[in-house]
Amino acid sequence: MARIVILAEKPSQAKAYAEAFTIQEKAKTYIQLKADDTFPNGATITWGVGHLVELKEPHDYKDEWKKWKLDQLPIVPERFLEKVAKGKWEQFQAVKKLFQQADIIVNAADVDREGSNIFYSILQLTGVKGKPIQRLWINSLEKDEVRKGFRELQHNEKDLRLFDEAKARQISDWMVGINASRLFTLLLQKKGYGSYLTIGRVQSPTVYLIYQRYKEIENFKPEPFYQIEGLFQSQAGTYKGLAKIKEKDKAKVQAVLDKHQLKEKESFPGIVERLDKKTKRQKSPKLHSLSTLQSVANRRWKYSPSQVLKTMQKLYEKRLVSYPRTDCNFITESEFSYLVKNLQRYQGAMNISFTAVSLKPNKRYVDSSKVQEHYAIIPTKNVPTQKKLSGLSREERNIYNEIMATTLAMFHKDYVYEETTIFTHVNDLPFKSTGKRDVDRGWKELFPKPVKSKQEKEADLPGVQKGEQVDARIHIKESMTQPPKPYTEGQLINMMKTCGKLVDDEADVEILKEVEGLGTEATRSSIIETIKAQKYIEVKRNNVSITEKGIMLCEAIEGTLLSSPSMTAKWESYLKKIGSGDGSKQVFIKQTRQFIEKLIQETPDAIQQVNVRSTGESEKRKWNEPIAKCPACENGSIVDRYKFYACSDYKKGCNVTFPKKLARKTLTQHMIKTLCQKKRTKVLKGFKGKKPFSTALVLDENYKIIFDFGKKT
Repeated sequence: MARIVILAEKPSQAKAYAEAFTIQEKAKTYIQLKADDTFPNGATITWGVGHLVELKEPHDYKDEWKKWKLDQLPIVPERFLEKVAKGKWEQFQAVKKLFQQADIIVNAADVDREGSNIFYSILQLTGVKGKPIQRLWINSLEKDEVRKGFRELQHNEKDLRLFDEAKARQISDWMVGINASRLFTLLLQKKGYGSYLTIGRVQSPTVYLIYQRYKEIENFKPEPFYQIEGLFQSQAGTYKGLAKIKEKDKAKVQAVLDKHQLKEKESFPGIVERLDKKTKRQKSPKLHSLSTLQSVANRRWKYSPSQVLKTMQKLYEKRLVSYPRTDCNFITESEFSYLVKNLQRYQGAMNISFTAVSLKPNKRYVDSSKVQEHYAIIPTKNVPTQKKLSGLSREERNIYNEIMATTLAMFHKDYVYEETTIFTHVNDLPFKSTGKRDVDRGWKELFPKPVKSKQEKEADLPGVQKGEQVDARIHIKESMTQPPKPYTEGQLINMMKTCGKLVDDEADVEILKEVEGLGTEATRSSIIETIKAQKYIEVKRNNVSITEKGIMLCEAIEGTLLSSPSMTAKWESYLKKIGSGDGSKQVFIKQTRQFIEKLIQETPDAIQQVNVRSTGESEKRKWNEPIAKCPACENGSIVDRYKFYACSDYKKGCNVTFPKKLARKTLTQHMIKTLCQKKRTKVLKGFKGKKPFSTALVLDENYKIIFDFGKKT
């Protein structure tokens, strides 16, 4: 009578498994299942609570490692050991006892490398050895899928390789985090820094990529450029067009007007010389992976990536969607077949109706060769009732509708639109106008109709005829070149995936493509949350900006491999080899140690170039630290005087002061520093008068801050 013990990753997962069978008994630390076809002798389900087991801290190995000292680095134990996580002893003891009694143990943690790590770390710490281990490998918590998964349990060879990969990653992250954080913090504290830096193998290059965008914006110098724009009045309505000229020199543009005998603000006859119409088709979007869903949800509803993952986890546990932490945009014929069967019911649940164009699988969405561990995110066979849908939170409903619409879209017609180009000639000067018109919304009718922007409304062209005469008014249009925009959180996920575009070495670009950039599908949102919690970045109105602390971190790691996506790419590439059986955990840990030793040698010299910044942290912050040299007396420094900024030499007669707020906008130390050094800031948003407005700030000859509306945003 074989006793089967099943380990789930967490209680909610254990509950979902148990509900697919008949429950005999529920206890505080396990659920007992009745005997049935799948388990002729019954089975016991127990669970972790996330990570029941964690790597030991430095002080668990040696007392002297508790204090942060440079002469103790590198901190590398001879063997890496684990301990039961704080507050989880009771559950660990229950799992250990059940493992000791078991004849067969089933790993039913999440089907990814982290699930493998959780299971085997617990198993090793229990000391239980030599028992057969099987693996549950499913993509849905739906009852049929759970039962099928337990009937077709897999062997654990692949699982063990994934465990090796996850453990190598965990140990190397521990080594880099412990050693680099202490190294950089202690060296900066020698220079007067009053707080701590935490450094991570993936989080630090991520912060550095945000810093690079900040530098691009900071160093951007707006320049004017000039075009010739025509406003045309036809019988059917007005439209705009541009001549084919774009120059920094306004005189060159004026010369074109003079050549064609055109004057601004005067009326001229124009003629519609040519009318081009092209019909274009657009296929429905690919099925969602976690990152594409995070990007869409951030763009549409401003949800953070971690919010999307949490919401997806809830929908997964409610058995409404497939496994969330997938990096795949394809499904196999097996999933396609159940989607076809449920097509009418899905439409009913979503209150929509359309005739499927084809019920045959299309390689754009259905391709078994592209599916490895998990397929794309799709609805399960479990079609919700209206009552169940109305019981979902707003976030759950929005995300579920997006997944459902994207899935149904592959059965729908293409989106068809007509692109129209009008060439209007005025005194032989051609103007081009482009617009588009929906012919058949097709799959787009499944999604909320976006509100048209001002530019899109202007692109709606009236129905003009070839040869038609129109009334034209011409003017020189002045515009400013625009700096790159800060990343949104959704773009940050994409940037982490595609940071190969920012790398010069072709081989590194290929590796980054292969491993999909920084982090994994499952970890990117938690990396973003970590660097937010460490106060390296801030997110305001969905825009990601780097903090003073983040800038200091980046200046400290600049030029080291810690700032390089390429390093992470090479590490991820080797970690993948461990997962596929072609690499060694020991080799990887040895290489990590060599990397840390190199860092310890090279960092002290490099850190001399770093400016210690006031990062706004409370620990040892000096509120009256110098912000910049005083622009008036040049002897004193501008300092923070609590309610305003002022020169430190005020006792010697320098009475320069700057307000903390201007037009209801807080002036940061960084803005004051820029004004003192460069005499002007870039265009800033968020000032408020009768209406909100944007303006650059300028320091005038009397050292007063004035607005400059001359530069357009």
